[in-house]
Amino acid sequence: MTDLPPKPQPRPDRVSLWRYLRLFRRDILSAQPARLYRARMAEFRTPFFRSFMLNEPDLIREVLNIRPRDFPKSGRISEGLKPLLGRSVFLTNGAVWERQRRVIDPAFEGGRVRDSFAAIWAAGQAATARLAPGVIEAEAEMSHAAADVIFRTLFSIPIEDEVAAAVFSRFRAHQRGQPILNLAAFVPLPGWMPRLHRPGTRATARDIRALITRLTNARAGAIAAGTAPDDLATRIMTTADPETGTRFDAAEMVDQVAIFFLAGHETSASALAWALYLLATHPEAQERVAAEAQRLDMDNAAFSMVSNLKFTRDVFREALRLYPPVPMMVRETTRPEVFRNRPAPPGAQIVISPWHLHRNDRHWANPDAFDPDRWQTDAGRGAARDAYLPFSAGPRVCPGAGFAMIEGPVLLAQILRAFHLAPVPGAVPVPVAHLTVRARNGIHLRLARRDGGAGASDRARPARRAPWRRRYQPSKSTSSMILNALARRSAIVFRSVVSGVNVPQLLTNGEGSAPARTGNSSFRSA
Repeated sequence: MTDLPPKPQPRPDRVSLWRYLRLFRRDILSAQPARLYRARMAEFRTPFFRSFMLNEPDLIREVLNIRPRDFPKSGRISEGLKPLLGRSVFLTNGAVWERQRRVIDPAFEGGRVRDSFAAIWAAGQAATARLAPGVIEAEAEMSHAAADVIFRTLFSIPIEDEVAAAVFSRFRAHQRGQPILNLAAFVPLPGWMPRLHRPGTRATARDIRALITRLTNARAGAIAAGTAPDDLATRIMTTADPETGTRFDAAEMVDQVAIFFLAGHETSASALAWALYLLATHPEAQERVAAEAQRLDMDNAAFSMVSNLKFTRDVFREALRLYPPVPMMVRETTRPEVFRNRPAPPGAQIVISPWHLHRNDRHWANPDAFDPDRWQTDAGRGAARDAYLPFSAGPRVCPGAGFAMIEGPVLLAQILRAFHLAPVPGAVPVPVAHLTVRARNGIHLRLARRDGGAGASDRARPARRAPWRRRYQPSKSTSSMILNALARRSAIVFRSVVSGVNVPQLLTNGEGSAPARTGNSSFRSA
């Protein structure tokens, strides 16, 4: 197929504050205007907050690499995740975060990732064995596979284990009921005020944390008895902070396992599902991946195999570029700053968007196209250094980045060795951002075995929908009703103060052009 991979339809430039907030809460990708793909920087103002989207490598480097302590993670964005993640390394800042990384990072060093290869390979074999000819929903299948990888590498148990299966099932329920942002992301709330999480969100988070507590308590007992396997959980629980000599206590370990599961399962599942779709719609690339896989010695799986999956690795990189699982990262200013001659006050939200950066034609040739070969060109390598952030960058780079870059190509190779993929006519997935970048109605693909193809019974086989997957349908909650009232009231007040300018105001620093106002949005280039 020659069509470009699917991309969400951007919103019109002219929208009211209320409509923008509703769009943003439902899906942050389609809530943005098209011109952000080329902007160097954009400023967004509402009565509740000011934010600046940085889309220029030098600005991003300043925030993530050069001065990360001056730009901690935003507490607004973490509000919706706290019921599940507690004080995990994903949400903390400052000295607490630094201590957590000193304990966690050694478990993901190069040699330790090599030790996890056997578990990754076994999970890939199990995933391939679960697949069958016919139509599948790839996101559900890859969620199952990625969760299996996490449990095998963390706790040396397969997804079929009773507790592991229960965690996975409850997490799927949590994902369906969890909006990417809650009320506190838009409106600054005092510490004493309830955060108005949906009842279902709190319930599933409690269930998941209770199940994880069972796993960590059991592992603590095995460590004390000297019978614990040498997996990620054991390494992290027995690693002392080199500066303080302290280890994670039980509650801290539950927080960390929760984020390992979220980051290691949800993000990998997203990237793998989109990679399968891209291969299904690009038969030539699919056959190149299959050819690499056919050359593997399946009876003697070894870590050295990974070096033979060069093109498969580039396919996975390209999937991460087009569909970065975490599409936006938010930091916060701690003091007055200036970005491209525009002042940013303390407390301003600094948005770094891999989704937009990866599709910016200032850095990437033909950015909306699927082109795995770009990674072997000088231009592609240069863009990767300056404008590629699937795992963030700087001190807060994802500790599991190296792990993911092994897991992705290995699972793709195992699946493509066994099956031929084809898109389902009329079922083009639409990217949306929930906890990660997923497809609004799933990613449906047709599988046929490579050892003889699909017969008539295979072609007639209906799509298999995993029991834990349901269409995402946000429900009306108390927080959304309060947000409704606040947005309407604030929009009226703000319009009366700023004569002739409706909100939101979005000011863009892009090409050197004069200010241009269009309806409810105001763009300014500099």
